[in-house]
Amino acid sequence: MNDHVDPGLATTAAVLLIVVPLAFNAAFAALAATFDYPDILRRPTAEILAAFRAGGARLVLLWWAFAMTALLLTPLAVLVALSLEGVADWLVLSIAITGALASLTQVLGLIRWPFLVPYLARASAADAPSGEASAAPDRADAIDVVFQSFNRYLGVAVGEHLGVLFTGAWSILVGVGALQSGNVPGWLGVVGIVVGLVLAACSLEFVGPFEPSGWRLAGATTPIVYIVWSLWLIATGVALLL
Repeated sequence: MNDHVDPGLATTAAVLLIVVPLAFNAAFAALAATFDYPDILRRPTAEILAAFRAGGARLVLLWWAFAMTALLLTPLAVLVALSLEGVADWLVLSIAITGALASLTQVLGLIRWPFLVPYLARASAADAPSGEASAAPDRADAIDVVFQSFNRYLGVAVGEHLGVLFTGAWSILVGVGALQSGNVPGWLGVVGIVVGLVLAACSLEFVGPFEPSGWRLAGATTPIVYIVWSLWLIATGVALLL
């Protein structure tokens, strides 16, 4: 039983609960403004890579920063687990592990953008070798297959499915912990459970019959739920500070 919470640890957890969602949403908003993300993902590969090239080093660094906000979920999850007063040990461990898995899967989904995509963007702009008339279309087809394969695997399967699923599961567990704790209001626990359940449902956007084009309801709901999720994290951080 986590009966004795270190005040300094709880304060650090509270700060991360406030800072991480603010940084996450700021990076997301910057990508939406400068790269038309995520709508741009519905366009042809050549158009996406051309827009990526136009963004230059600033866009690459922005994607790297976005991935790092997801990485910060690991220490946040561990510190939150240790900061919930009166919570059973098995739940503390579950919160920490599930949060770390949510962080890892989201980082793996995003990290292709600052490292793999710049190479594909450069390759797509390279001229075909002289004397090989068929090289350009063959090269474009190969780049398209590589980009879309990584987009489906790391972006959709790992990031958008497993990442959102683990984030939902983590939110549910934190919500249960908040209901048991003596230093977080119970209503925040209820909100965490509800938000977590909706996130888990949204993780099914491309599962089964929805695989080809996605579940429209989940696609429309996910951005809204992430805003609510961010506000819930901030409110939980404020509660820990009080």
